[in-house]
Amino acid sequence: MANHGYEGGRLNLPFVGICTFGKYPYVSDWDAIDADVAVMGAPFDFGTQWRSGARMGPRAIREASTLFSFGHAGAYDHEDDVTYLDPAEVTIVDIGDADIVHTDTVQSHANIEFGVRKILAAGAIPVVLGGDHSVNIPCINAFDDQGPIHVVQIDAHLDFVDERHGVRFGHGNPMRRAAEKNYVTGLSQIGIRNVSSTAKDGYVDARNMGSDIQSVRQFRAMGVDAMLDRIPAGVQYYVTVDIDAFDPSIAPGTGTPSHGGFIYYEVLELLAGLAKRGNIVGLDLVEVAPDYDHSGSTSTLAAQLLMNVIGRILHARTS
Repeated sequence: MANHGYEGGRLNLPFVGICTFGKYPYVSDWDAIDADVAVMGAPFDFGTQWRSGARMGPRAIREASTLFSFGHAGAYDHEDDVTYLDPAEVTIVDIGDADIVHTDTVQSHANIEFGVRKILAAGAIPVVLGGDHSVNIPCINAFDDQGPIHVVQIDAHLDFVDERHGVRFGHGNPMRRAAEKNYVTGLSQIGIRNVSSTAKDGYVDARNMGSDIQSVRQFRAMGVDAMLDRIPAGVQYYVTVDIDAFDPSIAPGTGTPSHGGFIYYEVLELLAGLAKRGNIVGLDLVEVAPDYDHSGSTSTLAAQLLMNVIGRILHARTS
C-alpha cells in the first residue's frame, strides 16, 4: 500500500477542527504571507439589487470546502492521471476576511483592495470568496501595477451598468469599472443570458470597449476549445465567477438565479483550458447566498470548483 500519509498524525475528518478554506493553514499576519495561493473572504453584499445574503458566502464556502480537504496526499484525478494540490509541491493559506464596515461601501471596498494588494505583494495568487459581485471592483483595482490583464467573466449577467441612480459600485457595475482600466486589455463575458441587469446600450458599450459576449447556448454550440480560441493566448487572466452562471438546478443559493445555466464540467473544462492557455493571476467567486441554499449544494459546488481550478492553475505553472 502506498504511503499516502494517513498512517501518521491526526485523522482530521472534514467535520473536525477550524473551517479555513480546504483546512489549509490560517495566516493572520498579512505581512507574513508565504504561499502560492492565498484565499481571502470578502463578506460584503451591500451592492445587491434584490436578495441579499452573499455576505455569508465566504463562511459557507469555507465550511463546504472541508469536504475536499485532501489530507496529506493531494487530490489524484484518474482522468488526467495527475495528483493536484500535492502539499509537497504547492502551498495554500487562508488569510481570513477583509474587514467590512456596515453600510460603508467605499471603506469596505478599500479594505478588500488592501487585502488583495497584500497577497500580490507576497507573490501569491489571490483567490477571493464573495460577497456580491461588486467585490470584483476592488480586486481589479489592486492589479493596477501588475501589468496588463484580460478579464474572463463566467456569469449569467453582463454587469456592465455605468451608473444607475448614482450607483457606480454595485453588483451590476463591476465589468464596466474593469473595462475602464487602462491595464485591462479586454473582457471575455461567458454565460450571459435571458433577462439581464444591463440594457441593450450596455451590450453596445461592452463590445465597443473590448468585450466578447457569449451565452451558454452559444458556448455549447461552439464547444470549449472554440471558446478558448476566442480568448487571447499567452497573457495574464483575471477570472471572476458568479455562481449564478450555473443553472439554479445545481446552484439555487444565489440572489439572482437564472435558468439555462452551465453545468459543473463545462466551467471546469473551460478554466482548466484557460490555465494552460495563459497565466491565471487572480480569481474571485461571488454571489453564493447560503440562506437560499437549503441542501448546501451551491456552497459545495463553489468549493469544489475552486479547489479543482486552483489545482489546475498551479499544475499548469509547473508542468
